Amino acid sequence: MCPPVHFDVTYAINPWMNPAKPVDVPLALAQWEDLRDRYRSLGHSVEELTPRPGLPDMVFAANGATVVDGRVLGARFAYPQREPEARAHLEWFRARGYGRIHEAEHVNEGEGDFVVTGSYLLAGRGFRASPLSHGEAQEFFGRPVIGLDLVDPRYYHLDTALAVLDEDTDDVMYHPPAFSPGSREVLRRLFPDALTATAEDAAAMGLNAVSDGLHVLLPQEAAGLFDPLRERGFVPVGVDLGELLKGGGSVKCCTQELRGPAPA
Repeated sequence: MCPPVHFDVTYAINPWMNPAKPVDVPLALAQWEDLRDRYRSLGHSVEELTPRPGLPDMVFAANGATVVDGRVLGARFAYPQREPEARAHLEWFRARGYGRIHEAEHVNEGEGDFVVTGSYLLAGRGFRASPLSHGEAQEFFGRPVIGLDLVDPRYYHLDTALAVLDEDTDDVMYHPPAFSPGSREVLRRLFPDALTATAEDAAAMGLNAVSDGLHVLLPQEAAGLFDPLRERGFVPVGVDLGELLKGGGSVKCCTQELRGPAPA
C-alpha cells in the first residue's frame, strides 16, 4: 500500500476524476490509514511504498505490478502521468530481493487489469490494457489467461467490475453490464454460481473489494452486497474511502496483493 500523501486530482483519465473538485488530503489519509489498520487487525501484514511528489495516483498501489507465486510482472501504464509509478514499484521489489521480475513490454496496469483466481488469471481489456499483455502474462506466470472485454467506461479496470471472494473455490462477484455479451457468457460458464452486483452497488465501487477468503473489505456504500455475502459465509467489512473515490479507486485499487513466498 502507498499512503496518499500527495493525492490529488489534477487530470482526468477516467470518468470518476474531476479536477474541479477539491481533494481533502488529510481526510484521504485518514481513510487510507483506517483501511491499512483494518488489514493489520485481521492478521495481515502491510508493506508501505514510499509516496513520491508529482505522482498523485500512487495511492492506487494495485496498479503497479501483479505478483503470483513470488513472480513479479511489472506494470506499463497507458497514460504518461502514471508511467513513473511502474519504476517505483519495480525498485521496491528489487530492493527486497525479488529475483523473478519481468518488465512489461505491453500495456497492463497491474492488478487493475489482472485478477487472480485459483484456476485462472482473468485479464481485462477495452480501456487500458493491451490484448498483447495477456499472452505476455501467460508466458511469464504459466497460468491460463482468460480475456474479458469491458464496455462501460466507469469500469475501466477489471478490478472495478469483478472481485475474487475465494481463490481456492473460484468464488467471485461481478457486475454483468460492465462486460461485453461474449464476456458475460464466458463468466457465466466459468463461474455459474457467482454473486452478481446490482447497478447501485457497482456504482458505489462495491466490486473494488479485497477478500482473504473470509473477510471481504469493500466500500460501505455498497450495502446491497452485505447480506448476499453473509449468506455465502463471508464477513463483509465496510470501509469509507469516499475521498479516494474522487480518483476512481477504492479498497482494491489501494491494495496490491503479494502472493507466493517472499524472498528469504
